[in-house]
Amino acid sequence: MLNAILSLAMIAAFLLLFGAWRRWRRDGLSQQMWLMIAAALVIFANIAIWVVPDEKGNSLVTGEVK
Repeated sequence: MLNAILSLAMIAAFLLLFGAWRRWRRDGLSQQMWLMIAAALVIFANIAIWVVPDEKGNSLVTGEVK
């Protein structure tokens, strides 16, 4: 279940970046575009926290303690 949630979060972040790019092409620089980019970066950072292992090889996704 967690893998599905992380996958949906990645899709949402890429869609936010795509939407920001489309808004930039249509309207130029705007506050909403920057907020969409910031939201995507926050999602990417949260996924990295869950997925990237620490120096011992543990990650929050696997839940394994070595």
